[in-house]
Amino acid sequence: MRQKFILLALLIAAVMFSWNLYRIFLVLPDDAEQGAIYRVLFFHVPALWAGMLAFFVAFVGSIGYLVKKELHYDYLSVANVEVGLVFSIIGTVMGMIWARPVWGIWWTWDARLTSMFICILLYLAYILLRRAISEPRQRAQFCAIFSIFAFVDIPIVWYSIRWWRTQHPQPIVGEPGAIDPAMKSVLYTNLIPMVCLVAALVAIRMYQEETQFTLDRLRRRVNAAE
Repeated sequence: MRQKFILLALLIAAVMFSWNLYRIFLVLPDDAEQGAIYRVLFFHVPALWAGMLAFFVAFVGSIGYLVKKELHYDYLSVANVEVGLVFSIIGTVMGMIWARPVWGIWWTWDARLTSMFICILLYLAYILLRRAISEPRQRAQFCAIFSIFAFVDIPIVWYSIRWWRTQHPQPIVGEPGAIDPAMKSVLYTNLIPMVCLVAALVAIRMYQEETQFTLDRLRRRVNAAE
């Protein structure tokens, strides 16, 4: 069942990415102000959205572990943190690629970029914390608490451009006239293959975590028997 889910998610991602690439590079015209570089946004924005969605699932999984004390929730949490972190870094780098010709700089310490940088550091710390604790249930408990703490930064990232004056553009979601409808359609539909790719990678990482736990348990039994 898991293998079929992964293959289906990857198939949907491949088909939709192919269709969206055709529309992004061969159908949509250049932006009147930004030129061709605006096409980076069709990957920059969905990658960050997909990463934040993964962090939200990790947040839910962490609460699930603290309530249920079942390691399955810990596997769900760590898998989503790792995949979400990768997509967040990819989205941030793509934003820098877009910013260089549009802003004239790679990076600026405004509210959106600074809060996103802190977000990446927090989830990197989560991964380091897991490496520092060997006992599975103790590790799961400490990491669940830290994951919930780290997620506090996600709403700050999301609303930062509304709460503070920033160099980052204002949100286009729900704002009429903020972007051409055809461009907005591609932007939204490109989120679907991103989420499918995240789901497939999370399923793979969860399987790896489950397998690693089983191997560690067998190794401990063998050592105890000796």
